[in-house]
Parts: sequence; C-alpha cells; structure tokens
Amino acid sequence: MLIIGIAGGSGSGKTTVVNKIVDAIPEETVAVVPQDAYYYDNGHLTQEEKLKINFDHPNSIEWELLIEQIDRLRSGHSIQMPMYNYVTCARAKETITIEPKTVVIVEGILILGNEELRKRMDIKLFVSTDNDDRLIRIMRRDIVERGRSYNDVLKHYETFVKPMHQQFIEPTKLFADVIIPQGGENQVAIDMVVSRIKMNLHI
Repeated sequence: MLIIGIAGGSGSGKTTVVNKIVDAIPEETVAVVPQDAYYYDNGHLTQEEKLKINFDHPNSIEWELLIEQIDRLRSGHSIQMPMYNYVTCARAKETITIEPKTVVIVEGILILGNEELRKRMDIKLFVSTDNDDRLIRIMRRDIVERGRSYNDVLKHYETFVKPMHQQFIEPTKLFADVIIPQGGENQVAIDMVVSRIKMNLHI
C-alpha cells in the first residue's frame, strides 16, 4: 500500500490536486481519506458558539481515530469513516465504508503537522498557493457550501484561518517531499506524482 499525504492551506487547491491524481489512475486502486471527516462532533453547540470553532487548530481533529483507521487500512481491513457536516458542525449518524486500496490518499490542512500520521506516509505533498487566491476561494466556498455571510467569512479568516495557517500549516512545508505551487493548475508537478504512483502500481 502506498500512502500519500496531501497538505496545504485552506483554499490552496488540495481537492483539485487529489481529484486530478485520482482521475489519472485506475479507480479501483485508490481510496481518499479526508482529514475534514475527523473533526470532533460539535453539534450540541449554539449557533453563536459554532461560529467560534477554530477548524484550523490541530486540537479540532480526532487524530487518534484517523491514525487508527489508517492503520486498519494498512493491515487490510475496511473502515467506517465518519461524515462531518460543516453547516451543523456535527458528525452524521451514518458512516462511509472505505476499503483498503493499493493507494490511499490522506488529504487535509493539518496532516503533515502530526508526527504519528506523517510516519505512515510514503509520499508527502504540500500544495502552496498565494494567500490572496486562497482567501477568494475560501470566501466562495464558505458562502456557498457552509452558509456563512460575507462578514462572517472575513471575520473567521482574520481570527482563525490566517493566524493558524502561519502557526500550524505553513511550517509543515518542511516535511513535504514535493511542494506544488499553484495547486491544481500545476500539471507538471501533478504528472510527476502520478508517474511515481504508476511506477508503484506497475502500470
């Protein structure tokens, strides 16, 4: 099994990179495990309290469960991955069954900052994108997908996203084997990663 970690700031284009890699290799050979599925359940909080949740701090993630499930995949067992809803800030009662595959992609803003998880990765990527571009993408995403107002998005960015990026995310570039500037637009870097995966798959 080849475990690939794909990190980078919020709005950096990680999902686009993941999707391009997945599209380039046989569907039956790859599974994707997003860090976002492992946020702690905060559905019991008031709406005002939910707006104050710091999704960009390492303490917001249930790392123990994520690492345990990655280990289960590595040992050939399926997992029941949580489903997290950003609007309600709660985990769904339902889970998603993930089967062990030849390639497992772990994706998320904070994944390279956790040493135990990092030890389990064979390839570590960091998607690096201009801060202004990231902010524009964050605003589009949070307004459309997470039901936030324009002012709420800006306040959340200034209070949490920007300082947490500088403290916890940007420094993890040091752990990356490959840094991908411009995210999903950098086809050369993506092709290099895909070639490495195909070598491992012997295709």
